[in-house]
Amino acid sequence: MVRIINYKKRVAENKEFFVLEVSGGIEMVLSKTTGMYYATSKKATITSTFDEETCKSLIGSEFPGSIVKEECEPYEYTIQDTGEIITLSHRYIYRAEELTTSKVYSAPGNLSMAD
Repeated sequence: MVRIINYKKRVAENKEFFVLEVSGGIEMVLSKTTGMYYATSKKATITSTFDEETCKSLIGSEFPGSIVKEECEPYEYTIQDTGEIITLSHRYIYRAEELTTSKVYSAPGNLSMAD
């Protein structure tokens, strides 16, 4: 399951649209620096056709799927806390569960089927 935690406005080809920011479950990761575990979760964005009000109303909604690591062309990334610039060759994307039929859910956080 993933949860919608935020939305962001983007512009491409002079058109505004919104992406939904989704988060996977909590994961415990061992720090290479300190040897201590810390809690984190993977995040990804999903392009949407929703307006801003709809995006706001969807925050907190959960739906089937997961956040997975995908290899990509190398790119530079700036670590906000330190200003350090690193090169990454992966990104995290949303992957839907294999569904044989579409499912429509009735409300944010409610996994019962809509009428």
